[in-house]
Amino acid sequence: MRIQSKLAVLAVVVFMAVLGALLLTAGRDTPSRTADGAGAADLTVREDSRILGKKGSSDVVLAEFLDFECEACGAAYPVVEDLREKYDGRVTFVARYFPLPGHFNAERAARAVESAARQGKLEQMYRLMYETQTSWGEKQEPADDTFRKFAVQLKLDMDRYDVDYASPEVAARVQRDVDDGLALGVQGTPTFFLNGERFEPAAVEDFSTAIDEALAE
Repeated sequence: MRIQSKLAVLAVVVFMAVLGALLLTAGRDTPSRTADGAGAADLTVREDSRILGKKGSSDVVLAEFLDFECEACGAAYPVVEDLREKYDGRVTFVARYFPLPGHFNAERAARAVESAARQGKLEQMYRLMYETQTSWGEKQEPADDTFRKFAVQLKLDMDRYDVDYASPEVAARVQRDVDDGLALGVQGTPTFFLNGERFEPAAVEDFSTAIDEALAE
């Protein structure tokens, strides 16, 4: 087996192991409605939620509450990318920011991705965060300069990026995703919702099984 293939398999194994631990910690019961009476589906995807790629032709939506510094999210990243390729044009994939307070640079990373998204470079920055996670994650020092270098690499308008990255508006945009996640009972990352219902896979194959069933309905 080639090294890349071994790493891919290892990433999937780590993802499922960590995800299983999160499910045991968080529990499987998620309220279907929030305290203010809003349905769960109303909060899993907002009108301004960030879509990876293009909206699918079906009504099937897989939303992920994620933390760019989270190792489990990093392990889930290639799984989600494979699903995006498999269901390209049919399923909508939504990324919701959910930086955990225990991750020093997670909120900064979310602001960097949101700032890039405002210049049409959501996916490019999203990928960079996961592909470089081991170089800046789990460190107790600001990664602002690192993220700014990513913006330069993506040829963003740096004046605009600097303003957006430091703006209360972008910070509030990230926080809105967090607030929705908390209202939905999200306690860890990654947490998935399929068509507004919390989805807790026990194996990688469960993603395709659930999506195929949703597409068939």
